[in-house]
Amino acid sequence: MLTTIFKADHLASAKIDLDVGRVMLGAADPVVLSGMAYLASKYRDLGQWEDAEKLEVQVIETRKTKSGADHPDTLTSMVNLSFTWKSQGRDANALALIESCVQAQRQVLGERHPDTMPSVSTIESWR
Repeated sequence: MLTTIFKADHLASAKIDLDVGRVMLGAADPVVLSGMAYLASKYRDLGQWEDAEKLEVQVIETRKTKSGADHPDTLTSMVNLSFTWKSQGRDANALALIESCVQAQRQVLGERHPDTMPSVSTIESWR
């Protein structure tokens, strides 16, 4: 019970921090985008898939616009969304997204990069 209370309180605090960051820095600021990605991960941890997906899509779209579709942060956000989709039972969407991420990771980061290798392993386990 205390864990649930702590998680709910921590989530509320993260939402407030994100709202303040948006006002002070703007929604496209890298710090705010990282905060959004963090909040999405907390939603994922709690099984709140729709809330996680909504934030992850916002982060991806903003990062694509600001940094580019092949930027490592954009690719990481896409991998995160693929895990959310997998958890929602959207297996085909999740696999297609992470496959496109791996293709870009190989080009941008290289085959043996620490971000590429786990993504490749994920594809193998999802097939």
